[in-house]
Amino acid sequence: MADIWLMRHAAYQGHQPGHHAHPDAPLTDEGREQARHAARNLPTGITSIVTSTMPRARQTAAILAHHTGLPIVAAIPIFAEWRAPSIVHGRGPDTYPSAYTTWRAQRHENPELRCGDGESLADLHARATDCLTLLTATARRGSLLLISHALLLGVLTRLSDGPAVAFEEAAQDPWQFTETRELTLVAGS
Repeated sequence: MADIWLMRHAAYQGHQPGHHAHPDAPLTDEGREQARHAARNLPTGITSIVTSTMPRARQTAAILAHHTGLPIVAAIPIFAEWRAPSIVHGRGPDTYPSAYTTWRAQRHENPELRCGDGESLADLHARATDCLTLLTATARRGSLLLISHALLLGVLTRLSDGPAVAFEEAAQDPWQFTETRELTLVAGS
């Protein structure tokens, strides 16, 4: 199997640390510049790009493809960010609704629990497992770059830790915009 590289998308409109982004948030001018800079610094050997369908990831992928000539072979919803409940889009800890704070207090003990229309930690973990299967199959054709989102990427790199721990550790991981990391597969993953 060829190498699999993971990149967080570039900076997007409305980004505030600790806040939940709106799913349709596009890149900022700064984000477009970050993507152009990242295109000049990609690891060698990458032969294609796959991306989330969310605008900030698709736009990052398009800029990279334009500046490197790498093909975008797939934009797939499975690579999207953790689906936070819509009641927290654009909100941070100081304005979370009580239903969400209650869910946050219970999610570690019950990873299958959902808050409203959000994705449970177990659902995200299962989706990340499916992502790994798809990535490894796609990487048989050559080294691959996945452009996605911090929480999904973080869970993907910690699958063996289980849904709750993987999510909590991913949420604490300071994965910077356009930061690229190699996916290291652990035996049994």
